[in-house]
Amino acid sequence: MKRRLALIVISAFAIQPAFAQDSAALRGACKADYEKLCSGVMPGGGRIANCFKAKRDQLSDTCRTALQQANAKRTGN
Repeated sequence: MKRRLALIVISAFAIQPAFAQDSAALRGACKADYEKLCSGVMPGGGRIANCFKAKRDQLSDTCRTALQQANAKRTGN
């Protein structure tokens, strides 16, 4: 299950290899959100990312912050 979740989070947010260390932080921060809000969503094609975006208001503060930080690192902002 942990490996599956890691692959989902990594593919969902298109984290480049240089930021692979962030995947552990995302996994930890967003695992409960994934299981609660998006567990029925089939991975691939950005579907998990789209689920998180659609349910942004329901994400925990921890997950939302981790996603924002990963995105900032990825985009260089």
